[in-house]
Amino acid sequence: MAGILDLLNSDIGKSIISGVSGSTGTDQDKTSSVLTMALPVLMKAMERNASTPEGAAGLMSALSSKHDGSILDNLGGLFGGGVDDNVKDDGAKILSHVLGSKQQGVEQVIGQKAGLDSSSVANILKVAAPILMGVLGKQASQSNVSSQSDISGLLGGLLGGSGSLNEQSFLENILDADGDGSVVDDVAGMFLGGDSKSSGGIAGALGNLFGK
Repeated sequence: MAGILDLLNSDIGKSIISGVSGSTGTDQDKTSSVLTMALPVLMKAMERNASTPEGAAGLMSALSSKHDGSILDNLGGLFGGGVDDNVKDDGAKILSHVLGSKQQGVEQVIGQKAGLDSSSVANILKVAAPILMGVLGKQASQSNVSSQSDISGLLGGLLGGSGSLNEQSFLENILDADGDGSVVDDVAGMFLGGDSKSSGGIAGALGNLFGK
């Protein structure tokens, strides 16, 4: 199974980055950096939520109904006239549900590393979250996901399998952000050094980190 960061490097991923950048008025390189950091974090949070039977059932229900992957079938229409407020509202609900009290800290830390304020990161993630759910919904349908172990396996596979200790530590520390960003920023700096526009920057470092 291809990882979530492989998706960002694919043709559809480039369309998503370009569309999110245009709809939020954010520099395309910075949008790419935000998504490269944020999508694995969101998926790790979903994996954590799906570790309980109730959480897994809730996620599977969402993926089989509202977030079945159909959003991916018309990305041109999604971004063409500006992203609909209903999509952004849906994204805000997804972020609140998935990240809970950690949302502000996560947005702040990612913003620090991408060179954006946290509100700009939030705007990017509101558009990206329904798309990520669509990706998961399509994968869940193709893989006939029907149990807690199935959904955990799907999320783990998209994260790059069980992952290295460094990968797990990075994601856990991001998710344990308390809002001041200090400790997490130090942890992130271990992996995310360099300029986002250089090949050794954020995307390259995270690509290596997640086994891409």
